[in-house]
Amino acid sequence: MIKFFPESTLVQLEYEKVKALLAVYCRTEFAKEKATNLRVHTKKEYIETELQQSHEFKLLMQNAQYFPNDFILNLHKDLKLIAIPGAVLTGEQFLHIRKLAHNTGDIFRWFDNDKRVAYPALVKVIEHTYYEKVIIELIDEILDETGNVKDSASVELSDIRMNLYRKRNELRRVFDRIVSKLNKLGHLADIEESFMNGRRVLAVFAEQKRTIKGILHGESDSRKTTFIEPEETTGLNNDIFSLENDERKEVYRILRVLTQKLSVYASLLKTYHDIAGEFDFVIAKAKLAVDMGGNYPQLYDKAHVNLIQAYHPLLLLYNQNNSKPTIPVDITLDDKNRILVISGPNAGGKTVTLKTVGLLQLMLQSGLLVPVHPNSEMGIFKQIMIHIGDTQSLEFELSTYSSHLKNMKYFMENANGKTLFFIDELGSGSDPNLGGAFAEVIMEELAHKHAFGIVTTHYLNLKVMANKVPGIINGAMQFDENNLLPLYKLIIGKPGSSYTFSIAERIGLEKRLIEKARKLVDDDHFSLDKLLNRTEQDLQIINKDKIELQKLIKENERLKKEMQQVLNKEKHLQEIERLRHQNKISEDKLSYLKDMERRLKSMVIEWRKAEDKGKVVQMIHALLFNQKEKLVVNKQQKKLDEKFREVGGEIVVGAKVKMKKNRQVAIVKEIRGKKAVVQLGLMPMTVELADLVAVIEKISET
Repeated sequence: MIKFFPESTLVQLEYEKVKALLAVYCRTEFAKEKATNLRVHTKKEYIETELQQSHEFKLLMQNAQYFPNDFILNLHKDLKLIAIPGAVLTGEQFLHIRKLAHNTGDIFRWFDNDKRVAYPALVKVIEHTYYEKVIIELIDEILDETGNVKDSASVELSDIRMNLYRKRNELRRVFDRIVSKLNKLGHLADIEESFMNGRRVLAVFAEQKRTIKGILHGESDSRKTTFIEPEETTGLNNDIFSLENDERKEVYRILRVLTQKLSVYASLLKTYHDIAGEFDFVIAKAKLAVDMGGNYPQLYDKAHVNLIQAYHPLLLLYNQNNSKPTIPVDITLDDKNRILVISGPNAGGKTVTLKTVGLLQLMLQSGLLVPVHPNSEMGIFKQIMIHIGDTQSLEFELSTYSSHLKNMKYFMENANGKTLFFIDELGSGSDPNLGGAFAEVIMEELAHKHAFGIVTTHYLNLKVMANKVPGIINGAMQFDENNLLPLYKLIIGKPGSSYTFSIAERIGLEKRLIEKARKLVDDDHFSLDKLLNRTEQDLQIINKDKIELQKLIKENERLKKEMQQVLNKEKHLQEIERLRHQNKISEDKLSYLKDMERRLKSMVIEWRKAEDKGKVVQMIHALLFNQKEKLVVNKQQKKLDEKFREVGGEIVVGAKVKMKKNRQVAIVKEIRGKKAVVQLGLMPMTVELADLVAVIEKISET
């Protein structure tokens, strides 16, 4: 089991407040009690199961999936009673037990094969039990939906209720006849009748009471009305009273038998009750995680801390309610860097950072999801020690520093490699030089013990030693010197300035007093603090430039991506156009072939019908060979179009012309009226001017 020092560790780290928040989300007494008694564990298997269950149900909530756990009643006393021999439960109690069994059945049905694989941690809640449908069957056989015993529960009860029904009807008829008769005589009051001692009686005027035979049951406060049970109905009322008593006895007997039958399942029903409470507790943890942004970090069974974007859960919830931002912290403690020394100005967030790590560690080892980035890594510690604030003890007459040293003595004697410690303002309360010296000794000893921890300080000697002693590193809380505002951001690897003189200057303290104080400070001490001050401010400027550069890089990547998308789109359009052109050519060929097929089929029909077969053969010959000629002409035209371009205009001697009929190019040698002599190769030809068109070579244009 985990050890704490001092006993108030959980209170100082505000762990009790987290438990109280968790209890608010619980609906069952079982879950509330579990939240109130929440414990910090050290067994990895237990912690892992608890975290995984919360994580799986958180996923269910985020995906808006329904989980059938609607049972919130506390049946602890009822289930304890059912196990006692001779006990009898009421109809209402049986209905509650039926609801519990029905809820368990819904849960078992929800966990089908797929869900058992998808949610292995949640299914562990029910893996060592089973669902027994006989429980509901036994109850439904005896009770109706309102909790009353059915007539069919036994033959005796059925007979009793049948007789009751008959007797009550007979009583109603007799009584109604008497009321009608006495009403005519004017003997009855306005209300006519009433019930006294479970019997139906007449409301008779007091002066007429001696005229009616029967049993006097009482009279009104004003003594003007007397309540009389008529003599004619006395026997019927007695019979009904006797039957009602028999009915009560039989119902009691039936419920006793039912209780005895269900007592066999007393242990199973208690398990069902625990299951409902367990799931309610898991749901509460998941709801708390959703509200505070809790996640499931990587868990290691060793001393290890690697927090990414870690938030103090209570501070985060408070700021969320007040619409304020919360600055996360990144901290890594491992085998090489076990102790972090945080420096910086007061109210800069040092103590909050220290408490954040401590509270998150307690929450994790309690099975609660923590508000960190999912890539964070957290280990398991078996001892947590803390020293925060003034621990002056009046009981033992110890001063603040004496108490401080007493705690440090315990730290050094009991710390080990599984210890996580937190010390706020190490060495404070004593002479700075002497206190600083003791602080160095304490730090070295804790580092030697391989303990993990966080220390806050203003001592310069601790800042100096941090990066010299193996296992100890520096950290600083950033501060805006210009506006005198803390930035609540932790920077690992560099010590921080306390900004003592800067703060004094900004708030308007007299320069004379500030200079006087400076002279009282050791030169080396002042120079180092000033150097830390300057270094931290320069680092802030570098970080701002780095952030701006990252923004520009992201913008450049975005523009590059958009440009690539545009280029890809253009290539896509070009490919579409090429395919469209190819398809057009294919469509033209297909159209030509279909036309040829249609014509040939038509000619075959003509061949069969025609007497002059020779004429049809000529038609077929013309069709086939004309098409071939057209193809040859088209090829010639294509070649001419590639080499020559038509320019039109007047035909002159020496011009190159294209002959329209044979699609060949020649040179004009002579013009004779409407005709021209052209030379095609070595042979001159006479051609009509109308059959010529002027052309030029495309090559000559370049």
